[in-house]
Amino acid sequence: MATLDLLLHPVRLRIMRALLDGRPATTAQLLERLPDIAPATMYRHVATLADAGLLEVLEEKRVRGAVERTYRVHRDRPALGAADRAAMSPDDHRRAFTAFTGGLLSDFDRYLAGKPTDPGADGVTYQQAALWLTDAELAELLAELRAAVTARLGGEPGAGRTRRMVSLVAMPALD
Repeated sequence: MATLDLLLHPVRLRIMRALLDGRPATTAQLLERLPDIAPATMYRHVATLADAGLLEVLEEKRVRGAVERTYRVHRDRPALGAADRAAMSPDDHRRAFTAFTGGLLSDFDRYLAGKPTDPGADGVTYQQAALWLTDAELAELLAELRAAVTARLGGEPGAGRTRRMVSLVAMPALD
């Protein structure tokens, strides 16, 4: 199954998003993070992602006669690499972008439906900026953003820390 088809399934996309922060998890822990997904469905989709090499097994241990595996997103394999994106048709891009924005909407809905929220105090932001950039300037900006985000990956949960999703979209703005 192609990476795009793997990731465009809504349950698999949510599993990958739940593991984006680098915190490994067992399937049982993923069920705690995503309680609306049925256990059989979770186990099936985690196995599909692991078989495809998108998730890697960090640890295996026996628990009540079964093998419990701890997973994380495979660090050496980007979910959708440059070659994958280049091979995508316009319709593939449309489907992927729809899944991406649908995931954002779902995350935002869960945030708003949760405990009392204060978007200002919680650091919620959504904005657009129109920039006039050459291809080289855009590449430099994206490299700077990747470096800033990468430098903050791997932070551990702790006092005063909140898991935050940071998303970026860049595209030409046609008049």
